[in-house]
Amino acid sequence: MNETILVTGGAGFIGANFVLDWMRLVGTPLVNLDKLTYAGNLQTLASLASDSRHIFVQGDIGDPALVSELLASYKPRAIINFAAESHVDRSIHGPRDFIQTNITGTFELLESTRAYFNALDETERETFRFLHVSTDEVYGTLKKDDPAFQETNPYEPNSPYSASKAASDHLVRAYHHTYGLPVLTTNCSNNYGPYQFPEKLIPLMIVNALAGKPLPIYGDGQQIRDWLYVGDHCTAIRRVLESGTLGETYNIGGWNEKPNIEIVHTICNMLDDIRPKADGTSYKTQITTVADRPGHDRRYAIDAGKIEKELGWRPAETFETGIRKTLSWYLDNQQWVGDVQSGAYREWVEKNYSGRII
Repeated sequence: MNETILVTGGAGFIGANFVLDWMRLVGTPLVNLDKLTYAGNLQTLASLASDSRHIFVQGDIGDPALVSELLASYKPRAIINFAAESHVDRSIHGPRDFIQTNITGTFELLESTRAYFNALDETERETFRFLHVSTDEVYGTLKKDDPAFQETNPYEPNSPYSASKAASDHLVRAYHHTYGLPVLTTNCSNNYGPYQFPEKLIPLMIVNALAGKPLPIYGDGQQIRDWLYVGDHCTAIRRVLESGTLGETYNIGGWNEKPNIEIVHTICNMLDDIRPKADGTSYKTQITTVADRPGHDRRYAIDAGKIEKELGWRPAETFETGIRKTLSWYLDNQQWVGDVQSGAYREWVEKNYSGRII
């Protein structure tokens, strides 16, 4: 049986971590399709440059001719779809790209996959899987005392990003029930870890702190998120791919609910310890309050009990161990950080935060 898999969005943060882990822990051939938008970074995959098992293709999941050609050429036993526009603030400023990639792109990928699947023989069909990686944001927001999101929660997306991901989830479900496509869906909480583009909270705080720049906190900083170390997420996806029940959804979380302000204080305290400032002041003096973003969900929390009960997965990292690993990685990889901070990225930060200082 062909052991090749196709990964879409494999040069982004979560996708690239998955690809690196797959090569290290599984080692079977992997075709990596990525459009290389601003958040796709081949430098993350530099260690695989001479590895013949990793086949990188620059392209769009919404290109049926290209996807069909890759499926026919490499005959993967599974497709894992990470490809997505994924930043809420960017979706507020420019929702069109999110609709195009997350909805139309997923539709085109499903159509290409359906044609490929229908042409497989019976044995190949039995083993083929389409795993769609999604987010907890499709469920909307929680009040302080609400129970955590379960797979049965209704979808109540509140941003263009989460609405586009909700639509893609529904398409994947429909292709299973209508066409018999063997799909699996995962909805994860906030990821953090190595190689994350510095627009997201944790890497932005680390990078800005070291550069002596403001640490911008939305509103009162009491927005609560469940934090999942990216390596744990990758392990969970491999487990779902291996043993998940077809047509089912699995919530993947870190069992780490924390308000944003606590995350920032933790990073500042660790930096005060590991990389103290020359003037002896705390990095906390750089914390700056900015006006909250429109439609900002107050709390997300994932109940990851189903994947633990059915598939035996539980995160290996606590937040304390995961954030220390993450901080150490950013301190040790300043060149990677500098290289991704292009002019386009700097323009984005200025556009998003200018005029919002309270």
